[in-house]
Amino acid sequence: MRVTVACIALVAGLPVPVFAAEIEAPSRIVAVTVFPDGAAVTRSMDVMLPPGASTIVLRGLAAAVDPASIRVQGEGTGRLLLGAVETRAVPADPRAGLDPVLDGRIEVVKAEREEIAGRLEAAEAKKAAILRFSQVGPEKLSPEAKPLDVDRWPAVWDAVGDGLAKANEALRDLRTRARRLDADLAALERTRQRPASQGPRRDLVIAVETDGAAASTGPVTGRLTVTYRVSGAGWQPLYDARLDTGARDRKPTLAFERRAQITQRTGEDWGNVALTVSTVRAARGTAAPEVQPMLVTFLEPLAGLNDQRRDEMMRNKVAESVARMAPAAAPPAPAAPAKVVAAEQEAVLESGAFQAAFRVAGTATVPGDGTPKALLLGSRKADPSLSVRVAPALDETAYLDAAFINEEDAPVLPGAVTLHRDGTYVGRGRLGLVAPGDKVELGFGADDKVKVVRVPVRRRENEPSWIGSTKTELREFKTTVKSLHDAGLRITVTDQIPVSENSAITIEATGVTPPTEKVVADKRGVMAWAWDYQPGEQKEIRLGWRMKWPADREVVIQGQPLGQPRR
Repeated sequence: MRVTVACIALVAGLPVPVFAAEIEAPSRIVAVTVFPDGAAVTRSMDVMLPPGASTIVLRGLAAAVDPASIRVQGEGTGRLLLGAVETRAVPADPRAGLDPVLDGRIEVVKAEREEIAGRLEAAEAKKAAILRFSQVGPEKLSPEAKPLDVDRWPAVWDAVGDGLAKANEALRDLRTRARRLDADLAALERTRQRPASQGPRRDLVIAVETDGAAASTGPVTGRLTVTYRVSGAGWQPLYDARLDTGARDRKPTLAFERRAQITQRTGEDWGNVALTVSTVRAARGTAAPEVQPMLVTFLEPLAGLNDQRRDEMMRNKVAESVARMAPAAAPPAPAAPAKVVAAEQEAVLESGAFQAAFRVAGTATVPGDGTPKALLLGSRKADPSLSVRVAPALDETAYLDAAFINEEDAPVLPGAVTLHRDGTYVGRGRLGLVAPGDKVELGFGADDKVKVVRVPVRRRENEPSWIGSTKTELREFKTTVKSLHDAGLRITVTDQIPVSENSAITIEATGVTPPTEKVVADKRGVMAWAWDYQPGEQKEIRLGWRMKWPADREVVIQGQPLGQPRR
């Protein structure tokens, strides 16, 4: 009969006798659940236990293990009692992961390099001696310290020349061998395997006791599983969206792929494990924060501010306003990724009321050195609704949008999305959180078949005629939109009028073409005109406003003072 037992880490169920047998049990990682901010690792080990009390030791666990998260379960051929569980920090072996054969080869090359260095030094000294000899005066070359006979000079020249030639040849050979050895040594050093982690490891000690009556039937065999949480691991969502805009005889389609990029630096490799990706975030906490009272008081005026200081503060506010209202720069488009036609295994979605988990098909391997691992979680085909959006006050370029409903049970988490339109890479965007059943909206780049022109048609400024009166400014714009597509298309134009933040400044709209949406996304002053355009159809939108303010004050619109040229 097999008996299943469980143990909660760090809770002593049984005392460990001092005579308990210590058993080192080899284990392997069989399953990992990766969260956005950590991972839960499951190890399995087979044990054979003698009757009585024993201590099982698992060596070399990652240093990132959370001791409070350790849980032990098991089953065996006899009665098993699991007792106390503890972890022990073990310093890392500085030579762990090194190859002894490779280290020996490196030492041999280093010794040969040192020998060559000594021979180089000797050859250079020999050459220097020959050069010094050639510079000695003739009177010092004869034994009697007399000038050397002229008929013996050629022999001296030949001796010096032959010596220098041999010395230079030896130096060239030695230097060539030294360069080769240096290159070999550098290649061997690059090949040397370094330890994955220089930090300490952890040993796990588990107290176990079997039934004493098992002595007559032999040892108890069983299998234990240890689950623990580690930091230094996580995943982030990545998405691929491929839009086929269709044709007259073909509807548009959109292929949407959901991926997970997993990285981990736990110090232990996850090799051929059952991998699950979960959306649970443990690091965010377990309860909502407490709301504290919000107190309001009067702002004390800043004493001693002169005109120059006030002007400086005004310029800073204007600069901040310009920075807030400036359109965000488009990210640079990376090079198009290589296309590989291949089928990918998809994960199985296991959805719950408060979380979603993707169980990866088969097994997966994730190295412990931080190398990213991208896995396909799922893909789907959708029938998108296409439309065009344009904000002519900021950019007269029209942009193609595609929208579809998230029909999966899992939410679309915030992450980067790679966008392709009709087989062409158009850039990278970013998705926000989209709940199941909500709409996913993606932008697929500029639409050159929609022509947009926005021009000012009227501007008038009225100066005050007496002290204490008001200034008035009138502005009107016309936006012309023309569709050059050969099929009907919905085009949305978004524009704005100024909004006053002071009761002394009054703004009224004049000559505005009635919008289809008076307030866009709860943004004051922002409105939209969403109309269906037939092939070749052109429409106009007029927008204007009249603004009044006290003559003794200055007014700024989006950081630009009135009456000054706008860039």
